[in-house]
Amino acid sequence: MFGRHPFGRGPRARRGDVRAAILDLLAEGHAWNGYQIIQEIAERTHGVWRPSAGSVYPALQQLEDEGLISPEGEGRRRMYTLTDEGRAYAEAHADELSRSWDAAGRADESALELGDMIRQVMMAVMEVQRAGSASQLAEARRVLAETRRSMYRILAEDDLAEDDTADDQDNATGTAGDDATGTAAADGPAEDAE
Repeated sequence: MFGRHPFGRGPRARRGDVRAAILDLLAEGHAWNGYQIIQEIAERTHGVWRPSAGSVYPALQQLEDEGLISPEGEGRRRMYTLTDEGRAYAEAHADELSRSWDAAGRADESALELGDMIRQVMMAVMEVQRAGSASQLAEARRVLAETRRSMYRILAEDDLAEDDTADDQDNATGTAGDDATGTAAADGPAEDAE
């Protein structure tokens, strides 16, 4: 519930990226099962990329069909390792395989910190919802509404700053507000001069 992408699974990676990430993990020499692969990809990307079982297990089957990996065991205990052909492929394509992690769209540290802060706020909100009095719930709604407005204000300030920069550039070139005759257009009704 409190994952890196609370409103969805996060970025979708192409099947080739999942395949490459699996090969890159197996190239480290450890045996992994499908669940461990999903967990390890999520851990290495700080939760930004968590491939679904529906993408990992077909990729494992494809790699097995290609002769690049071999399974050991049955069912949930089925562990995968690289074959000799798989090791040769991983060595020959090491750069390509390591780039598979970039497909995750790794978040920078400040984005990860913001995600952690969101989770902390959500836990506090849930606690107030569970144990708060009617007046505490009303205050929590007010705080959350103000927080939401503040978040949009942050974005609006960036938009205004970009608009101001564009206006400054237009003013520097003398193009802002000019009409076809080269005179400045009026911003409002003209005032009578006395």
